[in-house]
Amino acid sequence: MTGRPAEFPEGRLSVRGRLAHDKASRSAAGQDFGRVVRQEPWAVFRPESAEDVSALVRFAAAQRRAVAPRGRGHSTFGQAQAADGIVLDLSGLRAVHEVGPDFVDVDAGASWRSVVLATVPRGLTPPVLTDYLGLSVGGTLSVGGVGGVTHRHGMQTDNVLRLDVVTGDGVARTCSAHTESTLFHAVLGGLGQCGVITRARLRLVPAPARVRRYKLYYATPRRLTADQRRLLASDRFPYLEGQLKPDASGWRPRLEAASFFSPPELPLDESLLDDLGHERGSEEIEDLSYVDFVDRLTSSEADLRATGEWFHPHPWWNAFLPGSTVDDLVEEVAARVTPDDIGAGGALLLYPFTRRRLTTPLVRTPDDPVVFLFAILRTAPPDQPTAVEEIIRLNRALYEQVRAAGGTRYPVGTVPFDRADWVRHFGTAWPSLHEAKERYDPHHVLTPGQGIF
Repeated sequence: MTGRPAEFPEGRLSVRGRLAHDKASRSAAGQDFGRVVRQEPWAVFRPESAEDVSALVRFAAAQRRAVAPRGRGHSTFGQAQAADGIVLDLSGLRAVHEVGPDFVDVDAGASWRSVVLATVPRGLTPPVLTDYLGLSVGGTLSVGGVGGVTHRHGMQTDNVLRLDVVTGDGVARTCSAHTESTLFHAVLGGLGQCGVITRARLRLVPAPARVRRYKLYYATPRRLTADQRRLLASDRFPYLEGQLKPDASGWRPRLEAASFFSPPELPLDESLLDDLGHERGSEEIEDLSYVDFVDRLTSSEADLRATGEWFHPHPWWNAFLPGSTVDDLVEEVAARVTPDDIGAGGALLLYPFTRRRLTTPLVRTPDDPVVFLFAILRTAPPDQPTAVEEIIRLNRALYEQVRAAGGTRYPVGTVPFDRADWVRHFGTAWPSLHEAKERYDPHHVLTPGQGIF
């Protein structure tokens, strides 16, 4: 129902948003992109305003009923689900409100694609974008948001100027690094534990007109990471990413680098590539518009939807590795995990960056000057639950190995965690997160799917 009070069994909630209590809506909200965990909520609520969010959270707090914010449903392990609770579907809050000279105000449910399409015509762009632009702004700000330019600009959470948030007591608050900073730092990278982001003011930088994209191939992963370190030191490319892609002989390491330019000035290929250790003659070079470059995965998504793989289980694994131990760990994983293990659309990803660029306290990374995000993107058979269970077991074992080597988890993947794991994960930041949880979500109704509190 829309435009009149929504009926709940325990009482009435006066809102404009739409309440869905039917089986189909609850079933859809009980599933996510990972298709590993399935927990049906008691109801699904789609707000039309931040005031709706406040009313819903106040109602849920009074009833001691859990609330899970959901943006685009791209979680992989039930992070945006609430068994017998309320899924707060933020997809209706998707407006881009204002594009200023160096900022944009945008609703939390908006996709990063919509932000780019609104800002690039003004010659501006968010400095950091994830490779897949179909994610919601609020979703990635709750975890960190890593991209190929993180080595220059940090994570997406490091480029937020202001947030509008509804805390677990149903109060709407505005926070920044200077106003209600405790809440600001508890929400960014805070996995939804202290507040529901409803709107964000994001920093913008000049957008390039064109992008020259380089794909360089390597004989071994070590040669790839050696060049990634070299390029970090020289800072000659604004975009850096590494991949291990399946081929007929196993894994083929590949560096993806990009140079931003505005004609008539052109990148100087020879000076950019001359001292690198890739296989000569294997270079693939193409020029793209900036929008085509940052939104290049749209065609891949369409292909995966067409083949049906988009709807298969995705027990992904993500971690931050110290630069000092990354080579041994990547080689071991590449030897243990075969291309057949991850599916046709899968890959191993390596994003290098320097830790000094990171400023978000709750995004936990290794204590090493150079850090690599290492991701294993798997697609599992849809009709083999035991295979998924085995992958999850291996994910946990691999996490233990990474932690022993000084690594940390990037908490967007499929790794079982209990309360003790989370305390260990947040480390010195745990007391401040715990204090913020008690202050801003005193009834512990927000975002139960992570299992933190």
